[in-house]
Amino acid sequence: MRERKKTRLNLGEDSIGSLLFKQSLPAAIGLMSVIVYQLVDTIFVGNFIGTNAIAAITVVLPITFLISSVGMSLGVGGASVISRAMGADDPDKAYLTFGNLIVLVSILSISAMILGYLFANPVLSLFGAKGEVFPMAYQYYMILLPALPFLAWAMMANNLVRSEGEATIPMIAMIIPGILNILLDALFIMVFGWGIQGAALATMFSYISSGSFLLWYFVSGRSSILFYKENLKLKWDIIKETISIGGTTLARQGTASLLAIVINNTLFVYSGELGIAAYGIVSRVMMFIFFPVFGLVQGSLPIVGFNFGANQYLRVRKTMTMAISWGTFFCFLILLVILGFADPVVRVFTKDPDLIAAGTVALKLVFLASPVIAMQALGAAYFQAIGKALPALLLTLTRQGFFLIPLIFILPKSFGTNGIWYAFPISDTMALIVTVAFLFPQWKKLTNAESHKSIEKGKEESKEESIEENIEESIESKVV
Repeated sequence: MRERKKTRLNLGEDSIGSLLFKQSLPAAIGLMSVIVYQLVDTIFVGNFIGTNAIAAITVVLPITFLISSVGMSLGVGGASVISRAMGADDPDKAYLTFGNLIVLVSILSISAMILGYLFANPVLSLFGAKGEVFPMAYQYYMILLPALPFLAWAMMANNLVRSEGEATIPMIAMIIPGILNILLDALFIMVFGWGIQGAALATMFSYISSGSFLLWYFVSGRSSILFYKENLKLKWDIIKETISIGGTTLARQGTASLLAIVINNTLFVYSGELGIAAYGIVSRVMMFIFFPVFGLVQGSLPIVGFNFGANQYLRVRKTMTMAISWGTFFCFLILLVILGFADPVVRVFTKDPDLIAAGTVALKLVFLASPVIAMQALGAAYFQAIGKALPALLLTLTRQGFFLIPLIFILPKSFGTNGIWYAFPISDTMALIVTVAFLFPQWKKLTNAESHKSIEKGKEESKEESIEENIEESIESKVV
């Protein structure tokens, strides 16, 4: 068996609170940097190009993230396999998984990029690029496509690095493109006056920088996940396990893209380009303001996966309980902030009074049930971490696929544009109910498994004590 390098954090022995903080904080900071540059991108576009440019970016980003989510799904699935393999002290499986992931992400992301070029017009139209939005969306989309394999690799690699107990590198990998994107936005849009093309170029170079940094990390030998050429040969068992778990993430992003199609087209019917631009602002704020929850989800995955693989069920349950408590507290604070400061938040993005009015209403309504989001997100993540693909998939699809999309079709018929915004808190609440129904039996199973483990350990200790007593009695009898 090949020797495995020691991980940075001891996922099986360090205190849960310390691990969750050390894993989640860098993940949250890294996510925040990515979200900040998307916010800044939207702010530059809204203030220096116009409302239609915000709508164009709102249309394009779900398409690019759908393509790049191939890497994210492989990374989440591979990280689950690697975490459990390390917890079970099987580094060879971890290394084999890494090699297979390199091949898969390269083939799939490049193929998706080529298809994106071939079907650019129908894809953009499907996602809501209509009227005056289409020309800007087309320019932005075509410039961004070449960088998507880099983004797919970065999304995959980030999850793998976290699985080995390293939290700082993924944070840096997301901070670098964030800073670069902001600087290039200022240069390309404000100084050179390149408009929407400048915004696209800034984002393209930021994606390439993130992927390049993570490639350097693995090539430099700093990772505890080792690369061997023979592991590039695809193994069906590894592919199947990775895709079955990571497919949940792909399904989530696929559902998010389907949601974008539905909501953009519905908004165009009820309120035109203005409605799409308002949703663009709302979606950016949602990503930014929920970054602590996303950080908790990313931070808890390797801890849960490692300890589940090591049969340390009490630590699994404690990790989930703590993560849900912290996440719910954050989400409650978020609700208070939005209710109190929705108008000034929207004004950061635009000077258009109509967009300010529409965006403020949308923001308040969409966030009404935000305190329940943490438990729903962490519940789906838990099943991914322990390798249970079907429950993870169902919980992932629950909020957007089973509830939100149907409600967006139904509610506007009675409430107009506001019906679209009402759909968000209603679907959040319904998804929470389903998540609790799935998680409650798991809590009982973890408790019973830990009790059984304690009983078996007690029997083993009693057996050892009995053997020692027999040996001592035998020695004493011989001495006598």
